[in-house]
Amino acid sequence: MAAIPRLYETFQPDHYDLFLDISRENKLIVGKTTITGHVTTTDLALHQHDLVVETLKVNGQAVDFTMDNDQDQVTFKADQAGEIEVEVTYHAPLTDNMNGIYPSYYNVDGQAKQLVSTQFETYFARQAFPSIDEPEAKATFSLAIKFDEKPEESVISNMPEQKVEEGVHYFDKTVKMSTYLLGFALGDLQSKKTKTNSGVEIGVFATKAHPADNLDFSLDIAKRSIEFFEDFYQTPYPLPHSWQVALPDFSAGAMENWGVVTYREACLLVDPKNSSTATKQYVATIVAHELAHQWFGDLVTMKWWDELWLNESFANMMEYVATDFLEPDWHIWESFNAVEVQKALQRDAILGVQPVHVEVKHPEEIDALFDPAIVYAKGGHLLVMVRALIGDDALRNGLKEYFAKKKYSNATGDDLWSALGEASGKNIGEIMHSWLEQPGYPVVSVKVEDGRVKVSQKPFSIGGDKSAVPNADDRIWQVPLAASAASAPDLLTTESMDLGDYETLKRESNGAFTLNVGNTGHYIVQYDDTLLAEQVANLEKADAISQAQFLQNNLLLAQAGQGSFADLLWVLPKLADSTSEFFQSLIYQVIGQVKAFATDGSDLEKNLKTFVGDLSKQQLARLGFDKRAGESVDDEMVRAEVLSAALFAKNADLVAHDHEAFEQAGGDVTKLPANGRAVVLKNEIQNFNTQEKFNQFLTDYQKTAEAALKSDLEAALVTSQDENQLETLVANYQNADVIKPQDLRGWFQGVLGNDKGQALAWNWAKNNWDWLEDRLGGDMSFSSYVTVISRIFKTAENLAEFKAFFTPKLDQPGLAREIVIDQAVIENRMKTIADQTADVDRALALLAQK
Repeated sequence: MAAIPRLYETFQPDHYDLFLDISRENKLIVGKTTITGHVTTTDLALHQHDLVVETLKVNGQAVDFTMDNDQDQVTFKADQAGEIEVEVTYHAPLTDNMNGIYPSYYNVDGQAKQLVSTQFETYFARQAFPSIDEPEAKATFSLAIKFDEKPEESVISNMPEQKVEEGVHYFDKTVKMSTYLLGFALGDLQSKKTKTNSGVEIGVFATKAHPADNLDFSLDIAKRSIEFFEDFYQTPYPLPHSWQVALPDFSAGAMENWGVVTYREACLLVDPKNSSTATKQYVATIVAHELAHQWFGDLVTMKWWDELWLNESFANMMEYVATDFLEPDWHIWESFNAVEVQKALQRDAILGVQPVHVEVKHPEEIDALFDPAIVYAKGGHLLVMVRALIGDDALRNGLKEYFAKKKYSNATGDDLWSALGEASGKNIGEIMHSWLEQPGYPVVSVKVEDGRVKVSQKPFSIGGDKSAVPNADDRIWQVPLAASAASAPDLLTTESMDLGDYETLKRESNGAFTLNVGNTGHYIVQYDDTLLAEQVANLEKADAISQAQFLQNNLLLAQAGQGSFADLLWVLPKLADSTSEFFQSLIYQVIGQVKAFATDGSDLEKNLKTFVGDLSKQQLARLGFDKRAGESVDDEMVRAEVLSAALFAKNADLVAHDHEAFEQAGGDVTKLPANGRAVVLKNEIQNFNTQEKFNQFLTDYQKTAEAALKSDLEAALVTSQDENQLETLVANYQNADVIKPQDLRGWFQGVLGNDKGQALAWNWAKNNWDWLEDRLGGDMSFSSYVTVISRIFKTAENLAEFKAFFTPKLDQPGLAREIVIDQAVIENRMKTIADQTADVDRALALLAQK
């Protein structure tokens, strides 16, 4: 796609005066924007999208203007270059696509209400006001808002409210920042507030559909996160307040608007009386992620969208650094390895996937950058690798200098590497360019040869087209070896290397000689038979990360045809007694992949259920069905894995116990404890389903404002084996009163993954894709609708239908890469099933007899 001109090159704004009059009733925004700044030419343009411009003045004089909607611009002329003031009056629609300025819908005591808020990232500020809508165009903002205000309603923004005159709310001038970080919310809000040790006011805001105590947990996490980051970054939080706002309708998880962070309700609100540790971890890491951005992304911002990873990868790492400090008993780095690392390694192994750093020429390409497995998870893993290389002292000192030098301005990745390099004395830039500028990662092969340990690297892949990757076979990375032996080299910078005498390295290792200790490096390791035997011999007494790393490596090798799922199945029972939630999650990730080999009612499926039942039996006996007072976080979270496995295996004791628990609650889903609730509800739908129960669960879903309960009800309902019930779900995909657009992807994936509903969901997607594009097409996560299809399709018929439907859409910048990658995912799954089903079938038959 052709590059578009950067408007900042000709117009550098200094300050915006913004007046917005918002009518929820008329779904209309009436605005006046005054921009002062400097221009370098007389031919000028501002960004706009769907604005109806009424007047445009330059230095007080009305001038002619032209609307260029194809380029999202309004163009005009000035008399001369230099200092300028541009005033624009306009109006625009209040839309329902969750971008720009938009309404959220909710109910309180049966009364329908609206909350209006913003989502300006990536390039949606131009839907709200004319601007130079580029991250480099930092300016200050004075915001004034009028709206159809009702009693008890309020409006909050990036800065404190200064005054209210004649119904207009005026806010203090912001610090210098990018347009996409401006934000506000207005409506009937409740709040709770506190202050940090340094005097920053912290607040959590939500609608009154939620009990007030649901705000407490995130208020505490937000306060302690700001205090942690001020200390870790050695840089004060630069604003007077930090508001966290829960929105009933929000497409992403959260958005780091400076001082007024917005969230999905599920990502901020926690029921203190009935929430699982998993829910608390989820909320805590998201809050920490967004508050990490207040420095890294807001105070210092990427220069252009090709450096998006600079914001997101860093915040991804720091959410875990902060949460580990705030709640050490959670062992959150194990969750990082279980979720982020696995997501990144799976995605990054597909030929054709984007590198972390991607050139962006046109705004429509920006949405394609928000690949969470690459920009967030892989980028975060790479920064964990840097942290392990240089240590926290160098990291903190480098960041302090980085913020001091770049605050209130923009930066590139090289600016960060320069700061970290100076602090550590290492050439971080040279190391990181090999990881950021090329996609994928290596498999590092280790072998003992003539008494020496030899290593070599080669690109690893589990499918895709090599022609999509320039010099695919010639890629070389600078690999931090992180060996268990102190005398081994730090880096592998060439294709191969001799690490030293085998006996010496083994002796220094105090056990099996291992690479990538701690799993901080973004690569996998394949050991020869000698070293692999040592790994297996030491596996039962190894730490949880080492055990899980063994499974991780061998799972990926099995998917690539360089290993075997059948061999992996024999290993799992030997390690099934692990008390680590991280390791248990890897066990059931392997099982999840093995399920693809099964067809409904086959002997393989029956044997797999028997195997999973045996695998989970010991843990179920150890943990029991219900949470116990004083148990560890790991035990609580392992139980969730084990209960789900036991339900899949149709464990008779579990089925009976959970049905009794449901009956004892009188069928009232709100009385079920959050721990184990999802399995209780699935059990009812899978084993005790009636039309009355199905209808009640769907009604309960609509009525509850508690996000975790909604999620559990959804997870249960999509497993129904009644095709008429599944048709009811699909029929409500476009009914926002039942399924909000923000939640639709989960419902779609759930029914698509159900053999009884796959055709229903797929046909709906094909027939209603235009509607999906209209409602969600401008959103950064829209391409994930293609992704979820690729997670499920596995047959030649599936592939043919996928290609027939999506090939004509390859000319769409936001979808093209996703379509190519996901086709490769389906093709590789088909090949793996064809090549390994017989071996998996034999292994499961033997294991089921043991």
